[in-house]
Amino acid sequence: MATQIQPSISIADRMNRLPPSRYLARLVARVSTGGFFEFYELFLAGAVGAAMVHTKFISVSGLAYFIGAGFLGMFFGTSIFGNISDKIGRRNGYVYSLLIYSFFTVLMAFSPNALWVDIFRLCAGFGVGAQLVIIDTYISEMTPSSKRGYYIAFSQFITYWAVPVVAFLSYTLVPTHFLMAGWRWVVLVGALGSVLIWWIRIGLPESPRWYENQGQQAKANAVMTQIETAIEREQGPLPDPHPGVEEVEGKGRFEEIWVPPYRSRTIMLLVFNLFQTIGFYGFAAWVPTLLVSEGITLLHSLLYTFVIALFNPIGPIIGMIMSDRWQRKWQIVVVALAIATFGIIFSLMRIPALIIVVGIIITLLNNWFSSLFHSYQAELYPTRIRATGVGFTYSWSRLSSVFIGFIIVALLKAFGIVGVFAFISFAMLVVAIVIGGFGPYTNRRNLEEISSR
Repeated sequence: MATQIQPSISIADRMNRLPPSRYLARLVARVSTGGFFEFYELFLAGAVGAAMVHTKFISVSGLAYFIGAGFLGMFFGTSIFGNISDKIGRRNGYVYSLLIYSFFTVLMAFSPNALWVDIFRLCAGFGVGAQLVIIDTYISEMTPSSKRGYYIAFSQFITYWAVPVVAFLSYTLVPTHFLMAGWRWVVLVGALGSVLIWWIRIGLPESPRWYENQGQQAKANAVMTQIETAIEREQGPLPDPHPGVEEVEGKGRFEEIWVPPYRSRTIMLLVFNLFQTIGFYGFAAWVPTLLVSEGITLLHSLLYTFVIALFNPIGPIIGMIMSDRWQRKWQIVVVALAIATFGIIFSLMRIPALIIVVGIIITLLNNWFSSLFHSYQAELYPTRIRATGVGFTYSWSRLSSVFIGFIIVALLKAFGIVGVFAFISFAMLVVAIVIGGFGPYTNRRNLEEISSR
């Protein structure tokens, strides 16, 4: 039986005394499968886009529209579904958004021309764009403060398996033409997420913090007791909870993210997300096309991309080890500067072995960076507006990505691959300055404590 809890003890107090456990790991793994499909959608753009350009289905300029359409959909999905999940719950927002993605991805796979591909990718992006925001919010609310960074990084470890999967499928399927073009099969595989929807939802508890904030104390206690009981069966009696900083209950409003102390955080995250996506997705989404532009064949480009992609899950493992050991804000700064440096080095490489080695280093840094900032931004708002604040600010990374493709095409034509990576490196320098200069400290602090100052 779970420990009897005094009424003065909050859900946060009970959550923060939980030890790392197999139960929490399984919970994080289950919810992270939704992020797998968002990453699948994000990273298929590079390989599938290069294949469509190669077969003349779209032009290089058309690739910018293809990539931009997905990010534009994600912009609306991230901002809208983030707010919705603060109202209908994390679990419901998670399931509904993934269903939208699956439906429109099937339609995209069978689109007759580039226009319909872009339209359906925009709609699919609307659904899948909310996944990472809801997942980050859910995990931050369902894990103890001492291990938030670890569990977010573990979630990223699972979702990043999408990258080698999509790279392998692209390498094996793109050259084929069984019933339809190979790239269409790569797209169709992503729609299989709909098959897993109801399995994922079975037994997935709603966030007790969300229940508590909605005034549904009985449901919050029931879910929290279920979690405590499961962990006690695994590890024995839990330590007594200690009262911490209480969070003001009530329904959140969008306007709250624009009043102190959240206004400065909102502005900081807006600038951060406008630029971080340039460095992150500017490399990941365009590597195959950039390599082809340098005279490397499509097949070899996809092979190099696949080899580099195999190392994607290792970056979050570094995050699992480091995230809670050293202040996340300073880790973000150091890793961003390292990405900027190795981006320039990558642009100068022409020997295949060195292309792969430096590409692997950038991939490890990018994914360590991703695990850090996904944990960091989910810590900066209170429960009542957490998904709203993170969703709105994170959506700007999607909006900037709409235009990144057009900028990269222009830079590629004018200055070559060196110009592209100079742009990427500049963006990561801005990221380092913004977080280093204005980001609050979060490690090992209760969410309620962080959001109250």
